[in-house]
Amino acid sequence: MGIKQFFKNAFSDMKESAKAQHEVDKANLEATKAESKAQWEEAKMSPKARQAMMQKEREEQIAEAKARTAAANERIENANNSK
Repeated sequence: MGIKQFFKNAFSDMKESAKAQHEVDKANLEATKAESKAQWEEAKMSPKARQAMMQKEREEQIAEAKARTAAANERIENANNSK
């Protein structure tokens, strides 16, 4: 492979990489726009609706924490039984 082919391949690779990064950037921008709009809509919610949403989020967090605790306790039990 000559130097000319080497640079041709290198620039081709850079072009493909730039295209791929552009797609990633575009997707991230769309996600950021959607998140921003969601925050704006949540900010316009009535106080009762906001409280209900926050209560639901707290309940989900509690359920997740309980599941993590159960998994950790199971790992502890398995570790103690394997001694």
